[in-house]
Order: sequence, then C-alpha cells, then structure tokens
Amino acid sequence: MTISAEEQLHELKKGSVDLISETELLAKLKEAIAKKKPLRIKAGFDPSRPDLHLGHTVLLNKMRQFQRFGHQVIFLIGDFTAMIGDPTGKNQTRPALTEDECIENSKTYARQVYKVLDPEKTEVSYNSSWFKKMSPADFIRLASQYTVARMLERDDFAKRYRDRVPISIHEFLYPLVQGYDSVALRADVELGGTDQKFNLIVGREIQKSYGVPSQCVLTVPILEGLDGVQKMSKSLNNYIAVEDSPKEMFGKTMRVSDELMLRYYELLTDITTHELELLKQDLANGRRHPRDVKVQLAKTLVTRFHSAEDANRAEEEFRRVFSGGGLPDDIPVIDLSRRDYIDQQLGICQLLVRLSLATSSSEARRFIAGGAVKINDERVADPKMIVKLDEIDGHIIRSSKKNFRKVRVVE
Repeated sequence: MTISAEEQLHELKKGSVDLISETELLAKLKEAIAKKKPLRIKAGFDPSRPDLHLGHTVLLNKMRQFQRFGHQVIFLIGDFTAMIGDPTGKNQTRPALTEDECIENSKTYARQVYKVLDPEKTEVSYNSSWFKKMSPADFIRLASQYTVARMLERDDFAKRYRDRVPISIHEFLYPLVQGYDSVALRADVELGGTDQKFNLIVGREIQKSYGVPSQCVLTVPILEGLDGVQKMSKSLNNYIAVEDSPKEMFGKTMRVSDELMLRYYELLTDITTHELELLKQDLANGRRHPRDVKVQLAKTLVTRFHSAEDANRAEEEFRRVFSGGGLPDDIPVIDLSRRDYIDQQLGICQLLVRLSLATSSSEARRFIAGGAVKINDERVADPKMIVKLDEIDGHIIRSSKKNFRKVRVVE
C-alpha cells in the first residue's frame, strides 16, 4: 500500500532541523505518487579522508528513510569541490585536496554507504564528471549568478570579513559549485547538516537561474564527536568510523560522556521518542546504570555495522581487558565516595593523586605530557580533563606500565 504524502512528510520531519519548505515538499511528494515517479534526493559528501564516520550516518539514515518511501537517493562524492576546499564552519580556509588524494579517499565510499543505504535505490555520482567538461566561460556564467553581498550573508564569511581574516575568491565558488551539482543532478530535495544550510539554499537559487525546478532543503542535526564539544569530524580525529573494527567501535563508544550517550541514542539508533524519555527517567532515578546503558549503545552500533556476534565478542573483550581480566589478582582497588565530590566529578590530575598514581599535580601533568596516563587503555592527553565518577566506576587508571589502580565508586 502506498504511503500517503502527508504520512511521508510527517516521518521525514522527525529528527530534522530545517525544512524549506514544508509546502513545497508536500507538493513534490504528492506529484511523485500521482506520476509514480520517485523524487531525486541528493546529499554530498566530501572525501577529505577515506572513511565515513557515524556523524555522516545521521544524514544517511534520513536518506534511507526516503528510500523506504520509494525515492531515489544520490550519494554525491564531491571530488571536485574537495579540490576547492570548503570553509564551512571554519574561520579560516580549509586546505584543498589534490586530485590523487580525492581519488584515493573516495575508493571505499560506495562500500561504506551500503551499510546503511539500499544499493538498488542508490545512485553514486562524482561531481568532477560534469565540472571537468565546463569551460572557463561556463564558470564565469556560474559565478555571475550570485553577488558578493549575498555571499557575505554566510556566517563564517561574515565573521572572517569583519575580523579582517583573508577570504580567497575561490572560496566563494564552493557554494556555487555545490549549487550547480543540484542543477546537474536535477535534485528534488537536498539533504545536509545544519552547517550546510546556506549552501543548500544557494542550490535552490542556482537551479532557478538554470531553469531547473528548485529543490527543497532538509537539514539534520550535527553530531558531536567523542570530545562532546566539537562536531564529529575526520579532520579533528574525534570520530567513530563506519569501518572501525568491532573492538574499536565498541571501545570508542564507551568513551563518550553520559550526556553525549543519550544524543547518540537519539541520532544513531532507531529508538523512539517515547523510549528515549523512559531511558532518561530510568537513568535519573537510578533504575539503570549509565555504564550498562552505554554498553547497550555500543552493542547496538557494532551490531548495525558488523553483526550481533561481533557485538557480543567486542563486549566480552572489553570487559576482559578493561574490567580487571588478565591483570594480577591483587590489583589495588581504590574506593571513591560520592559524598566527597559534590559535582560527582574531579580533574584528572586530582584523580591521579587521589589514587596514589602521582605524588602531586605537577607530577601528574608530567605523566600526562609523557603519554603514560591511560584510562581503560585510552591515553589521556589533556591535563585539564574532567572525569565523571560514573564514567570511571570499575575502570583501570594507569600512570605507567606497572602502576595502576582499579576504581570503585561507592555511596
């Protein structure tokens, strides 16, 4: 049975941030049903590194939703635009990639996206296929479609201009080139993160200039990286890759904070709004321990991108390595009382001193600078790191190969 346009729209709006415009998309969906012609859904990906990360899958999940409604999605690899360098979200120019780097980095993309998308309903395109055919006159015509004043409406350009940070002319081409992708692909809808909103809207205008019906724009939230501060990014190395091994994916997930864990549940799993609210209540009331909930999240992600068997093995390995297995039977266990910490957290240097892994904060900082300090075999690099009690309960803290303690949090 065909799902009505109204039902499709209702589901597509879930988890989205911007929709430009709801009226237009509803009309496109109705026309697609009437003509039995699927919409063309475009999303572009920058091959800055060869692996996709879970931040990308927030967008891929929305693409898969369109596929379930029978629409055609276009996974566009921006090999040409990557050679320009997109400054989106930056206050300085992003280094451009060479052609060889783009080719090398995009080799594995198709294989990775099919972990989420349906291959039979996915079209993979490279924007170099049409831009390499364009003449200088074609590019000048494209550049004439937008003004400098309109470009400076983009927040990062405006800030750089205001702060007198140089903006290269070629950077203005990036939104125009991305917009022309929508012309070449005749996109009905373009998806992107909230940081891409300006570029997506430019696409609507460029399509009009070339006599192509304007695409609708739908943005999804930006997923924070493992640091919980900046967006998940390959260049910032705070990401979980789609092709990370089960062990790596499980271990990285266990590193996220309790607050970020809930956001990952919301954006990376199929949990419903009602189920998420119940989970939050259980955590607040102490009916479920954050560590157990995090383990379930890690298993869910590993199962999705690998298998249930891999998830079980990753959990067993994690518990064996990080919960005391394989270590001496007489490993020192240090109790940390919640009553001693009003905010239920402490600095990493304070923790090392409390566990007798350092004699002073200055010594703790030297250990950290030397790369000797690890939590569950993950190296600590920031001497100002704040550690939450619930995140280290049962974990092993080391300041050298032979100097380690197991933490037990007590009331």
